[in-house]
Amino acid sequence: MWLYMILTLALIILVLYLLAIMPKITNRHNIKSWQGKYYAHRGLHQNQGEAPENSMAAFRLAVEHNYGIEMDVQLSKDKIPVVFHDYNLKRVCGVDKKVRDLTFAELQKLTLYDSNERIPSFQSVLDMVNGQVPLIVEFKVEIHDTSVCKITAPMLEKYNGHYCIESFNPLVLLWYKRNRPNIMRGQLASNLIKDKEAGSATLYFILQNLLLNFITKPDFISYNYIHRNTLSLILCRRLYKVPTFAWTIKSQEGLEESRNSFDFFIFDHFIPQE
Repeated sequence: MWLYMILTLALIILVLYLLAIMPKITNRHNIKSWQGKYYAHRGLHQNQGEAPENSMAAFRLAVEHNYGIEMDVQLSKDKIPVVFHDYNLKRVCGVDKKVRDLTFAELQKLTLYDSNERIPSFQSVLDMVNGQVPLIVEFKVEIHDTSVCKITAPMLEKYNGHYCIESFNPLVLLWYKRNRPNIMRGQLASNLIKDKEAGSATLYFILQNLLLNFITKPDFISYNYIHRNTLSLILCRRLYKVPTFAWTIKSQEGLEESRNSFDFFIFDHFIPQE
């Protein structure tokens, strides 16, 4: 009797788990336009050179070499979408303030590392790329304010090229699911506990195991390649056949190790070889 109850409970838990991690499985986007390319993480950059991360120079180099581009978008104080990764400016610009605390004009007074490059507006990057290579747009939403989605959506609607959106924050995917369901969206994830990220261990457990997929229904998963043996990622790819992006590959060796675990590859610090 007890054995039957235990087995029944285990089966129920298994079914609930498989339902929880289920991504979008019907009416999927055509991903042919994304195939056959590597994706330059924050552009084809060298942070100690003249083309630092998320700079116009790095994006131009990616276009010139026919690489797709992954970039990060967030809002300035006056609600101008800018391309910048960190919430804080200190690492890249040497100023201990958050992007959202400065206006776009104030941000333009800063340079990226020791280069002459400045924080670009999102619109300027879209205008420069102009559909020449596919774009992966990561939305940086620290807590719950998804206004960056609403502000950038009209810009992207006018953009003449292939793009998709992704975010660590499930609220971004929910916004797109409700307001722009025709746009391909991806859930970013990693084993944030092993990565020793500050924050809630419970929330990180939920996110790293993709347990909100049943709500957000991502079209693809973008996962830290170091943690490619995570069960939820493996099941999403093998059971549900969802496309997967690896981030961020930093060597040819890492690329070769990941080829059988992912469909697409985001790279930096090296030039991928076939």
